[in-house]
Amino acid sequence: MGVFPERLSTALEQRRDAGLYRQRLILESAQGPLVQVGGRQYLNFCSNDYLGLAAHPRVIERFRRAAAEYGVGSGASHLVCGHSVLHHALEEALAEFTGRARALLFSSGYMANIGILTSLLQRGDHVFEDRLNHASLLDGGLHSGARFQRFAHNDVGALEAKLRCAAGPRLVVVDGVFSMDGDTAPLAELAGLCTAQDAWLMVDDAHGFGVLGERGVGSTEAAGLDASAVPVLMATLGKALGSAGAFVAGSELLIEGLIQQSRNYIYTTALPPAVAAAGLEALSLVQEEAWRRQHLAELTRRFRRGAEQLDLPLMASGSAIQPLLVGDASRAVALSERLRAQGFLIGAIRPPTVPAGTSRLRITLSAAHSAEQVDSLLEHLAICWPED
Repeated sequence: MGVFPERLSTALEQRRDAGLYRQRLILESAQGPLVQVGGRQYLNFCSNDYLGLAAHPRVIERFRRAAAEYGVGSGASHLVCGHSVLHHALEEALAEFTGRARALLFSSGYMANIGILTSLLQRGDHVFEDRLNHASLLDGGLHSGARFQRFAHNDVGALEAKLRCAAGPRLVVVDGVFSMDGDTAPLAELAGLCTAQDAWLMVDDAHGFGVLGERGVGSTEAAGLDASAVPVLMATLGKALGSAGAFVAGSELLIEGLIQQSRNYIYTTALPPAVAAAGLEALSLVQEEAWRRQHLAELTRRFRRGAEQLDLPLMASGSAIQPLLVGDASRAVALSERLRAQGFLIGAIRPPTVPAGTSRLRITLSAAHSAEQVDSLLEHLAICWPED
């Protein structure tokens, strides 16, 4: 077979045997609470479209008009000729909304995190990351060349001990809302510690932006923190805002430094202008329609109350991410398939995405769901959950 085909074949077979093989769904509809796969309609509880904006008529119409005026592709990187007036307007709107001096667009959250960390950090620096951080944050820290350390999940005391033992530039990096557990970082405590230790704090708020806080600014607003407490704020546009791409917001110095140094920004074709236009419209909806956040919060409470009554082992999450702990990877897949047969799409999350022995159903709620749909999910979980 040759070394590479043999290596790939062995790895795939090992994944199948361990119940870790992944397969893609092929959607035949727009994102929403109801989606179509293989000619059948399903109730969708595995999307990150938290506010139900991915197929909102206003977002679609803004995208359509921008595509007609500016075309489909941006044509080049931002630093050549791909930075349109729509990109610029979105950056300015994001900076104002988050209370930062400037914001900078990236093509994805993964690219943003790698670009930020490899630009800020140098050899000899120290970077400290929560053990449950997203893979992009972990990869960015590892690729930066800095001295990389992980600390126990949400353990401020453990982080403090590590900070006290490290001399030189130090950066603390956390998710605002953790994507697989759904819980939130203790940002107020972390910010206080970083201030006391003269370290910088970076927050990836991909799953909090648009959802948390009185105005939807995210985890930092919910924690009562201003820009000075969190010098580096990253968030994505493809979750609550229903569009695509990501941004980092911070000081003039930070953003200008990233423009000049981040390879992930410099050497990447800019997002299509129409995507930026869609992001602008979605951001307006976040500010105009607070009912979406309120409805989502009520659905979350409703689901957790119902799950508690059914004695289902939900993890400690107050966010739209509601993980149902299963443990065994094969059983998680079997449960996901059983629910799919009943008309529900729910992802089975397995290692290496989560630690061994903590496989789960990752249930995500959206403001586009109704209370009746959440109740229907609970009814079917009650049927499908008991072990054979």
